[in-house]
Amino acid sequence: MPPSSNYTLTNPATGNLLFKIYGFRDDNPFDHLQRLSYYTIILLTEGNATLHADFTEHEIGPASLLFFSPYQPFMLGSTQNIQGSILHFHSDFFCIHQHQREVACNGILFNNIYQEPILTLSETDLKEFQHLLDEIKPEITRTDLAQHELLVSYLKIFLIRASRLKTEQAPISSHRPQADLAQHLRDAIEQHYKTIHSPSGYAALLHVTPKALARIAKIHFNKTPTNLITERIIIEAKRELYLSSKTIKEIAYTLGFDDEFYFSRFFKNNADVSPQLFRETVGFARAEHSPSSN
Repeated sequence: MPPSSNYTLTNPATGNLLFKIYGFRDDNPFDHLQRLSYYTIILLTEGNATLHADFTEHEIGPASLLFFSPYQPFMLGSTQNIQGSILHFHSDFFCIHQHQREVACNGILFNNIYQEPILTLSETDLKEFQHLLDEIKPEITRTDLAQHELLVSYLKIFLIRASRLKTEQAPISSHRPQADLAQHLRDAIEQHYKTIHSPSGYAALLHVTPKALARIAKIHFNKTPTNLITERIIIEAKRELYLSSKTIKEIAYTLGFDDEFYFSRFFKNNADVSPQLFRETVGFARAEHSPSSN
């Protein structure tokens, strides 16, 4: 895709971005911290870079696919000239939560605190994803009947194929006792993140010392236990803000916060945006509160 190519679909009522594909070469558009209000997929075809995502750092090379959720912090520090393609889509265009049964990319490509947001591609896979992007581009410029449905179909194919590859590439540790404890930590966070917010609470639950828990989290997830707990709470908070009409106070209480204002500060510190602004700019529930919906 030539670097000047830019295919954009916007909401005619608001002018906001719905769907966009563009290429980049040499000029790295992500060399500073990003917190975008839409989903981002980066197909890196040439060059090497250092990815900073959430609380971790990864070295990536050509033939890589990167996936980022709305307001997920990330940046690419390129160590040499890089090029590739970028796909953005807003939840107004396609909500992965609502289509989870069909696509199942949530928790695999997006919103997975336990795995790096990187998919390494074979030469065949790389050509396949490039071909899909080339198929999508002309549809963005058309205004024919069922344009949205066709673009969503292409996006689903892209996400399903990426999810399958990501599942196949899931790492298997050779250190069985450590891997078991890491899995127990993951399961414990999934079960108790609404009620246990401290690493010491999980250390006691798993009958290990906080130091041992921190070591396991670093080895297997490249994060601290606090990072894992915080990210899991934020993912659920975003989900509630996306899909429900619960008040922020109700969401805070559901997630184990007695103080709505403390929860709002916690959310903003970790998502770089307030819960209310997140709902207004990303969440589907904002339509329920708009004057036109009354």
